[in-house]
Amino acid sequence: MLILNHDPRWATMFVTEKARLEQALGVSALRVEHHGSTAVRGLPAKPIIDIQISVESLRPLEPLVRALSAVGYIHVQHRDDARCPFFHQPAQWPHTHHVHLVEAGGEEEARTLAFRDYLRTHSDVADEYARLKRELAGRFDASTVAGREAYAEAKSEFIERVTSAALRALRS
Repeated sequence: MLILNHDPRWATMFVTEKARLEQALGVSALRVEHHGSTAVRGLPAKPIIDIQISVESLRPLEPLVRALSAVGYIHVQHRDDARCPFFHQPAQWPHTHHVHLVEAGGEEEARTLAFRDYLRTHSDVADEYARLKRELAGRFDASTVAGREAYAEAKSEFIERVTSAALRALRS
């Protein structure tokens, strides 16, 4: 798994892609956010820009799939499609961009942004995450879907713990 030191160009890459996505989706894109490790200054990451697009409703999904397909995104059907459909570009690995659709005001939107914002404001937790990512990167093969999924799964306990803490902090 390729984990790079933070690259300040990632923010610019997001801004450029955000404009393309907003144009493709029009009024359907209620909110477009940079999330994931490339959105946290100083955090090492896979060089993939993660983008969360909040829409009014995920149903019907087909018009959103068509709009994203028109700008080069591939929809990957997944067990999470009902709450967070996933898209990537280019079609083949390595990907440069990932898009996650969520319902505006929904739990998935809140969870993702809470995790990102917590890492941005808690450098000790971001450092812990960086160590975990580097350790896991040495154990999993990014060239296979199974390796990428195993890497993501191995991070899930940490992500869930931090997300829970972030949501508790927001409520207090």
